[in-house]
Amino acid sequence: MKIGIPKETFAKETRVAAVPETVAKIVKEGMEVVIESDAGLLSYISNNEYEKAGAQIAPNAEYIFKEADVIFKVNRPQLNEQKLSPEIEWMKENTIFVAPFYAVQNLDLISLLAKKKIIAFSMELLPRIARAQNMDILSSMSNLAGYKSVVMAAEHLGKIFPMLTTAAGTIQPTKIIIIGAGVAGLQAIATARRLGSLVIAFDTRPAAGEQVKSLGAEFVSMEVSHEASEDQGGYAKEQSKEFYQKEQDIIHKYSPDADVIITTALIPGKKAPILITEAMVKEMKPGSVIVDLSVDQGGNCELSEPGKIVVKYGVTLIGVQNLPATLPSNASQLYSRNLFAFFKYIAPMLKEGKLDFEDEIIKGCLVTYNGEVVHPLLKH
Repeated sequence: MKIGIPKETFAKETRVAAVPETVAKIVKEGMEVVIESDAGLLSYISNNEYEKAGAQIAPNAEYIFKEADVIFKVNRPQLNEQKLSPEIEWMKENTIFVAPFYAVQNLDLISLLAKKKIIAFSMELLPRIARAQNMDILSSMSNLAGYKSVVMAAEHLGKIFPMLTTAAGTIQPTKIIIIGAGVAGLQAIATARRLGSLVIAFDTRPAAGEQVKSLGAEFVSMEVSHEASEDQGGYAKEQSKEFYQKEQDIIHKYSPDADVIITTALIPGKKAPILITEAMVKEMKPGSVIVDLSVDQGGNCELSEPGKIVVKYGVTLIGVQNLPATLPSNASQLYSRNLFAFFKYIAPMLKEGKLDFEDEIIKGCLVTYNGEVVHPLLKH
């Protein structure tokens, strides 16, 4: 079996789907690895390092897609104006394609994969269960994004985070609000606390309160039941307009006094809820900072601009996209470990020529098989 690792094509993408560590493990499993030349350069990995780990270097992406039995990618294929993809056209039927396709938002892409009879696993749909933790790309990347959000806030805020006692008097610690206590939010809390900030965290899930408090932050919960606030996978559920209005009102009690607000609230497959309105931004302190980690799905702040850092009403709004790509060494390392763990799990099934469609992990992220779209979320 030949595993192919092409170079990523999305703008500003620095990650790669395999590092020498995971290449060596794949080779040890008795498989070949083919990597497109210079695929790892933006993650500071040379072709020579891959060759030492046992990989073959391919001259271009076309060779990878035509020759590989399995494709690992960091990003989905991009469709052209005709809604076609050379990457998909190059692949053989029954090629196994492992990547985050963000399938719910990219149905045209999923249809193309099915038409070409690609066996596609969309990794953002991996179920949140204990035995899939080491495969969970969203958690790995969210951890890095949560950390980097605090670092970026510190860079753009015109004051230090910790309390500092000096001969000239005491400097009070920065006050930070973190909205959403999932993986990114918890890492942001931990990082902000390590830097000495006072932190208040908001979440719709009451169960998140214990984790927030264990990190030394204050927790503010919405008054909803566990069943109403979470889906079966542990992700926040979409709520009513009245609910989000109530949440805005509660956040508004704290936002005028905040130095930094970091928003992480996402609803899988939906537009991110607006939790920071223009009116709330107007009332924040001059020089304060908002980091919107939900900007790729529309943003939690009404004024965020995807891919930009802007100042509005004296507040710096950070809408930088794909934060994990700003930490390519760690991001590629963690991402490639996730993919290797997943592939090692399904490899015995592939060798037998039969996937277990009742397996919770397979069922959770398999989106196309035998020319059909098979995931229940994607069926019309």
